[in-house]
Amino acid sequence: MQVEVTRKKYVFSPDPSRIIARFLYVNDERAADIIRKVLAMPEQEVKIAMSQLLRGYSRRHRNISKIFEKHFAKMAPIFDKIEVNEEDLSPAQQALIGSYFTMEYSIESAAFFNPSIVEDPDQSETRPDEKRVIFSFRATGEGHISSVVFRSGVLDRHSNLLLDPVGKMLAEADVIKRSFYNKKVFEAKLMEMGEKGSAVSPAIIDKHDEKKDQGNVISPVIVDKQDMVKDQTIHVSSSFILDKLGDDFTYGEMMSNIDKARKSPEITDEQVKIINQMMWLASSHYEIYFSIDSAISERVIFPISATEQRGIEDARFVKFTDDDGEITYYATYTAYDGMAILPKLISTKDFYNFRILPINGEIAQNKGMALFPRKINGKYAMLCRIDGVNNYIAYSDSINFWREAKIIQQPFYPWELVQIGNAGSPIETEDGWLVITHAVGSMREYTLGASLYELDNPEKEIGRLATPLMVPDENEREGYVPNVIYSCGSLIHNKDLIIPYAMSDHSSTYATVNLRELLDELKASGTKAN
Repeated sequence: MQVEVTRKKYVFSPDPSRIIARFLYVNDERAADIIRKVLAMPEQEVKIAMSQLLRGYSRRHRNISKIFEKHFAKMAPIFDKIEVNEEDLSPAQQALIGSYFTMEYSIESAAFFNPSIVEDPDQSETRPDEKRVIFSFRATGEGHISSVVFRSGVLDRHSNLLLDPVGKMLAEADVIKRSFYNKKVFEAKLMEMGEKGSAVSPAIIDKHDEKKDQGNVISPVIVDKQDMVKDQTIHVSSSFILDKLGDDFTYGEMMSNIDKARKSPEITDEQVKIINQMMWLASSHYEIYFSIDSAISERVIFPISATEQRGIEDARFVKFTDDDGEITYYATYTAYDGMAILPKLISTKDFYNFRILPINGEIAQNKGMALFPRKINGKYAMLCRIDGVNNYIAYSDSINFWREAKIIQQPFYPWELVQIGNAGSPIETEDGWLVITHAVGSMREYTLGASLYELDNPEKEIGRLATPLMVPDENEREGYVPNVIYSCGSLIHNKDLIIPYAMSDHSSTYATVNLRELLDELKASGTKAN
């Protein structure tokens, strides 16, 4: 029997008018030339230029003058080179200089796709049969750079969506806070990277019992004591930076020493390589904070660290309930630096403050990791696809360190012979763990399927649909990548399963399925476990 799917008519489309003001990089020589030209301008000309700028851009950005000031501050090394004291400049000169190193970027001009959905932490002012929800999307702009953006709204009793007004004053995080690092731990991770190669994810974990100091910063914790007895080559090489730092140091302190080392005429190619490894390792951890007066649709998680400079891809958000009842929203995503991918983890409790960590361990090497919404038998559990073909399950005592995985699902039907993977975190039901899957078949067509696993033993498959739950229809086949429907997470509302999904990697929509009908069909279908 084919499970009935109701496609909703609401479409989330890319909007090129949604822009952020980004820092514009130019080389040092050109930057110095621009600064000199601004400094040569009469003060009245500077004021007129600033007045024109604010008239043209103040309605397009929240506090554009503050953005100019922030970008002006990034040019401090250039002022040192041209021997100009920034403090001698007027506020108008500083802001005007900052404007020349600012550009608008349309975050979703190319595509708005791969959505997930979670229950909003704030359910006030909703009726018993309504649910306020948050959608996350992968927004892609010029150069195919991806970021995470949000929409919010209320699902009514019939699972129709009343979308909240979408804000236009987009903003990146107001505050970006780097971590504190312990020197011994940092050295040990550099040694591991030297032994395995710099593309290996550094094995630093979050045990929820880190050292708390100066505003809830992170002191990374070592997992495996064997990590402390690696080859000493990198220890010797990195001493030219680390020996000048204290036992615990900040990102800024490390970068100050790196800047000095780079200016040295005696720096070697090996030291440059070590510097790159140190920056990669340090930049993987950060925290971001958004202004309390921003709407959720105005908050943009744009690439920050070196590991994600070419994109933040396919965030799978899940509402996670810990053993003590504490709720945290997590999202697994793929960081892409232009050459390699790195699975990473976002955590938040309020969608204003976000913490970002790498996902480490031997199995953190591929896309599509999805966290279960609670622990299983005392351990965190994760779906993953470490070989690019099959579905696996992994368990861990730490939420961002994963070492072993077990295969639980392989392609079986013609529509999934190329590969099968999860389409978001498992959903707990009274009959078992419901997993929406994506599958690839002939003509590289992506479809959605469904499977059911035992609650206490999610390695054991109860049932699996013999036909796709959803295939691209004629309205969904055309787009950036044809013949693809894809989802990064669903939820249950009343008696419906709500499935947001992307249409050919261009725009998104959602569909509903009667939950009871789907579960009954899955239980009747039987397992296809190998």
